[in-house]
Amino acid sequence: MQATYEISIGRACRLTDLHRSMWYYESRRDDSEVIDKLNELAEKLPTRGFDEYYGRIRNEGLQWNRKRVLRVYRLMQLNLRRKRKRRLPARIKEPLIQPAGINHTWSMDFMSDSLVYGRRFRVLNIIDDYNREALAIEPDFSMPGERVIQVLNEVISEREKPREIRVDNGPEFISKALQKWAGENNIKLKYIQPGSPTQNAYVERFNRFFREDILDAYLFGDLTQVRELAWDWMVDYNEMHPHKALGGMSPLKYLKKMDVSHRPPTYCILRSPAVTLMAKNEDDINNI
Repeated sequence: MQATYEISIGRACRLTDLHRSMWYYESRRDDSEVIDKLNELAEKLPTRGFDEYYGRIRNEGLQWNRKRVLRVYRLMQLNLRRKRKRRLPARIKEPLIQPAGINHTWSMDFMSDSLVYGRRFRVLNIIDDYNREALAIEPDFSMPGERVIQVLNEVISEREKPREIRVDNGPEFISKALQKWAGENNIKLKYIQPGSPTQNAYVERFNRFFREDILDAYLFGDLTQVRELAWDWMVDYNEMHPHKALGGMSPLKYLKKMDVSHRPPTYCILRSPAVTLMAKNEDDINNI
């Protein structure tokens, strides 16, 4: 009426039989606590309804009126079905520490790129955190959990299995198949917190070198070219790459140096029907 007929508020209120105090009234109601509580319950129990939420509110000792909670519940549209999202378990932040020896902790991560005709492929990288050695670089079009297990088994067949493997929360790494495999092999899967790639910094640094030297440097016609270039690059990286964290040594040179200078003497008891001998090192064992 004000906009159409350009009359005062007082006259508009008299014509509509509305008291002017109601026109100027502003609600001071604060439902922020109710909203926060309902959001908390909806996040924790997304498939439950109002009766469940209100019962929990009363059991917590909150004396909110049922009609008030229901009003807020409907304003938040919680009575409409929400799209459920699979939730991850809580991940614990752990410091990134270099292990004391090989095969203690490995790190895994995925990279992606495309061939010249647009088809996408993924690359699974696995390194040993101790000397940053590249254990596997496996490109393929599809890398489900079973394919990841296959690559891990191939690496383990060439060396000892690790105690721990650090991974992110990708679908391949949280798959039941990989978790079952890890449990059967007594390997702990260390999950980083979502959105925190720095907690897996060793392999992230490795990924950067691989992308700069291979993925961003070449155009690939098929996966065979990717595999051949990746293999040559991995050999060169392990044998020649001067890693600053290793004192400028390559991963294999660092491993050889630490194995010789820091390995405690090997004591083996050699028993035979005729003699029992004590050997203090491998040379003595070979001579015997």
